[in-house]
Amino acid sequence: MNVILFDDATIRKELLPFTFTRPIAALRTGILTIGEKWEKYISESVSYLTEDYLQEKFPVQLSGDHLFVNGAICPDPSLVQAVRSLATGQSLMKGQLHIATRTGDKNPKAEGTHGIEYAGTFHIIDDPCKLFQDNAPQIVADFELITAGRKSAGWSDPHTRVYAADQIFVEEGAVIQAAVLNASTGPIYIGKNTEIQEGSLIRGPFVLGDHSVLNMGSKMRGNITIGPMCKIGGEVSNAVVLGYSNKAHDGFLGSSVIGEWCNLGADTNTSNLKNNYDAVKLWSYAKGGFRNTGLTFVGLMMGDHSKCGINTMFNSGTVTGVSANIFGDGYPRNFIPSFAWGGAAGFSTFQLSRAMETAERAMGRRSAKLSDADRHILTTVFEMTAHERVWEKKP
Repeated sequence: MNVILFDDATIRKELLPFTFTRPIAALRTGILTIGEKWEKYISESVSYLTEDYLQEKFPVQLSGDHLFVNGAICPDPSLVQAVRSLATGQSLMKGQLHIATRTGDKNPKAEGTHGIEYAGTFHIIDDPCKLFQDNAPQIVADFELITAGRKSAGWSDPHTRVYAADQIFVEEGAVIQAAVLNASTGPIYIGKNTEIQEGSLIRGPFVLGDHSVLNMGSKMRGNITIGPMCKIGGEVSNAVVLGYSNKAHDGFLGSSVIGEWCNLGADTNTSNLKNNYDAVKLWSYAKGGFRNTGLTFVGLMMGDHSKCGINTMFNSGTVTGVSANIFGDGYPRNFIPSFAWGGAAGFSTFQLSRAMETAERAMGRRSAKLSDADRHILTTVFEMTAHERVWEKKP
């Protein structure tokens, strides 16, 4: 069976800026990306059907018995069984939502001739806030999936204090020194070759991805996913860092999602609660304006390759596009377009060639390469988002 995770066009637009640079199923929530979750459940590799400009980096495999699955839907045992049970030409639906279609070995299209209504429930990522809002139950589900039948590598440091040790799983190569790990409020998963430095305080649910580092004195307040190859310090609460990003210093990050290859300067702080306790409004790329999230706590949504300088202050409900560079005094606006350069005093354009140079240097620090496919993606996003950089239109 050839499982292809497809992008629902409507949902994909709702999940910008994060889907500017990846398919929906490459988003991380819990321990794993959505694609990785499906691979664990079906014990097979998946591929992605997404926008043309992303397809080189995330290729689609079009051979064999095609099973198309909505890439925004997180798998669970009941849903996986229902999807596997589809016959050729059948689609699984939930009302108007297309869950999956089996097309056989014909020229594939993600549609079937006979719809079957799915009676169960499932978790779907159709709003960027859900990445952090529902992160805790996804951590729990992924923890059970990943650790079943396995033994934790454990910890040997006598100065590390743990609570609910049976809910802590440590992969090989992890180094933990003089830390406090409290899993009584949810599981704690520590990835391969990670480092938790002295004085770190961790409350579950919590995930530290492979090769990531928690700096001295970190305060991890729970419902947190740190993806692979990150350096994190200061205070974090109810947040997802997709991977390969830094928040190495003091400062607060809460109710937020940070993309890949981002850097938050020392003492950067995000507000996730308005002073009057109103529901937070958030920029919607689909609407082309701000929408009411209905949530009291919403912080920062930062797209891939964006950076901010020291002492940056983000208002609650701030959205930053791809490859933005934010600095200066005061609060920048609540919507910062892709390839913006500046802050509260105003913006100019972070020219594409300079942005490419910065991305190349940042990736090189982690022994990664800015590939031709990456360059094509950034070029396309630069062109797609030109209309958002309204200052470019001024004489």
